[in-house]
Amino acid sequence: MAPPVFALLFAVLIAAPLGSRGQREPQMVPGRNTIVHLFEWKWNDIASECENFLAPMGYGAVQVSPVQENVIVRQNNERPWWERYQPISYRMETRSGSEEEFRRMVKRCNRVGVRIYVDVILNHMTGEHDVAIGTGGSNAQTSSKYYPAVPFNSNNFHGTCSINNYQNADEVRNCELVGLKDLDQSQEEVREKQVSFLNHLISMGVAGFRVDAAKHMWPADLRVILQRVNNLDTSFGFAPNSRPFVYQEVIDMGGEAVSYKEYLDIGRVLDFRYSAEIGRLFKGENQLHWLVNWGPAWNMANGDESVVFVDNHDNQRGSGAGGNILTYKNSKQYKMAVGFMLAHPHAVKRVMSSFSFDYSDQGPPSTSNEELRSPTINPDDSCGSGWICEHRWRQIYNMVRFANVVAMTPLTNWWDNQSNQIAFCRGNKGFVAFNNDGHDLNEWLQTCLPAGVYCDVISGNIKDGRCLGKSVQVYDDGRANIVINKSEEDGLLAIHVERVLHVFKIYKMI
Repeated sequence: MAPPVFALLFAVLIAAPLGSRGQREPQMVPGRNTIVHLFEWKWNDIASECENFLAPMGYGAVQVSPVQENVIVRQNNERPWWERYQPISYRMETRSGSEEEFRRMVKRCNRVGVRIYVDVILNHMTGEHDVAIGTGGSNAQTSSKYYPAVPFNSNNFHGTCSINNYQNADEVRNCELVGLKDLDQSQEEVREKQVSFLNHLISMGVAGFRVDAAKHMWPADLRVILQRVNNLDTSFGFAPNSRPFVYQEVIDMGGEAVSYKEYLDIGRVLDFRYSAEIGRLFKGENQLHWLVNWGPAWNMANGDESVVFVDNHDNQRGSGAGGNILTYKNSKQYKMAVGFMLAHPHAVKRVMSSFSFDYSDQGPPSTSNEELRSPTINPDDSCGSGWICEHRWRQIYNMVRFANVVAMTPLTNWWDNQSNQIAFCRGNKGFVAFNNDGHDLNEWLQTCLPAGVYCDVISGNIKDGRCLGKSVQVYDDGRANIVINKSEEDGLLAIHVERVLHVFKIYKMI
């Protein structure tokens, strides 16, 4: 007997929210919390980095650059970074490597507990090119919107128009973003090809997707595509019935026709307001003491709805809500901002790992025959050969470890000087302080930690049973004298229970 119509309607109504909540779960292994974006890295190098650095340092996942074959662009005899965002097919042949190299990388990273999220491009194909040849040898006739390697033809695209008015949602979603050929995801033919591509990635052990240009697709279409994607493959260590993690690029600074809230029943969203505001704060354009209510009170998405970041590959170059953004080029303030992000309990965090650039279009470090260079590793664990590797900066990887230690603990004992010095505890597991003032911080503050001598993880590591940087003596009442001089290389200090030299009762002398 067929179920009543109202029962079928009820089943449909409850299925979408449950699915979306599953697609907000990062699927990292227990005890890890942070994503790193290894922008433009080769697959073989990512595999080695998972094994040799990311897993030992506690990183939970890697966002990789697009895996889709992209059109080759030569601009002033160079290859700009943005060619990776002009797919010509769904074949997996890019400058980062082959499909087989990608498959091996995902397997190796999963084996050491580091998940892989793929930056997927579903909104569009290439822009207009007189000659369109892909990194895997595919070709296209862009003027007629013919992509034989998929195949797509002109009937699979929206009409040719440009986005000029961001107050018009139809234009934002049906017209071409900077001339990129705009696919029509309402068509079953388009949906089938995209679901097949995503399921192919799931079969290789991928844990989730960063959805590029989600703002420029209709939420109803994107929802259908992502709900059709398979559950994660249990052979890679995922729990039964686990859904792929989904986080979507919806640039919403307020005041436009498209809101990030329209996409929350699909997965998480990337919070660009977070990036802009944290940049203003640590650049000194706002005061740190206002961070006391950091989060939704600042018109940001809720923590269980978002992925947050200090900078990304777009806005560090001035595009994609690019004002007030801190980057590696402002290293002291940048380390403070990333440190605050990782110390604060709000949302899932993503750390940027860049290559050096002098102008916005500059591509990644490459050889004379246009192959990507591998990062070289210096004795202090930093990178060379044109790679910045912020994720290897001591101040950042040690805050990733800090975030793992304090996970699931509340923010307590907030302190500030009504200006640009702040401090707080994370339960009884960790304590951080920041000094962005023009004078020294020298205060007795509550750390919430057991009595003992702790190593500040910002200024140094532990070696042979001693702190290579500062040490902090916590007394029996949990208080300690916290000092961050204005002249110091770093404007933050962090201690936690897994970086303690000695634990014992120490009574403060009066």
